[in-house]
Amino acid sequence: MTETEKNDKQNNLKKNKNNLRIPFIAGNWKMNLTHLDAIQFVQDLSYRYRNKNNCEVCICPPFTALRSVKNIIDTDKLEFKIGAQNMHWEKNGAYTGEISPEMLKALNIDYVIIGHSERRQYFAETNQTVNKKLKASFLYNLKPILCIGESLEIRQSGKAVNFVLQQLEECLDSIEENNVKNITIAYEPIWAIGTGKTATSDDANEMCGEIRNKISSLFNNNTAQLIRIQYGGSVKPSNISELMAMPEIDGALVGGASINVLDFLAIINY
Repeated sequence: MTETEKNDKQNNLKKNKNNLRIPFIAGNWKMNLTHLDAIQFVQDLSYRYRNKNNCEVCICPPFTALRSVKNIIDTDKLEFKIGAQNMHWEKNGAYTGEISPEMLKALNIDYVIIGHSERRQYFAETNQTVNKKLKASFLYNLKPILCIGESLEIRQSGKAVNFVLQQLEECLDSIEENNVKNITIAYEPIWAIGTGKTATSDDANEMCGEIRNKISSLFNNNTAQLIRIQYGGSVKPSNISELMAMPEIDGALVGGASINVLDFLAIINY
């Protein structure tokens, strides 16, 4: 492919992205901020908020702050969506310490993060448990943010693409096509999470393109073009513009920078 053909292809991909997919920035607070801190954060964020890019913005606080944040969003009629960081796949039962999809739906939660690498690494989540959670999310009309990504060892071995695509296929096993378009996929290379290291924009874009192609082969091209793919991994104000300029990257799953109001605003207004 010549450089001209490559540029033409990139421009066509960008047109498809702009026409079909609204940019989506989600802040994963992880295990940070009490419910009182959360109230102050959202109030400060809403006061300063100017959405220059017409992004969809989602805040994912800890479970203890979900109700508080949701009340502020509803009372003040804020544009923000709200998401949970995890959930169990069962409606209820003897699962001490777990939160069910029914509980989240009762709070009118919009999104739920499923399969984050920290859940996989520290709490032994697998592609099979992620698959169960995806299916449960659809039963309760919760929109999942499905996380997939490789370790540094796998990246250095040259097997990153095969690993990530196998993750994707196993996570989507027996998922119906009409539900797939409601999934947001977050590509988060494990070696870039919380380390300060970020995949280059070209590397991230290449992997997101491979993910989109896999969706096309598993389902169809229309679904692949509609689905949003985020990048996650040490996203910050200094690298968000370059990432979002990539034709296959539709947003970001933001970690540490999402609990700093000014940093999160800068990312929203990349």
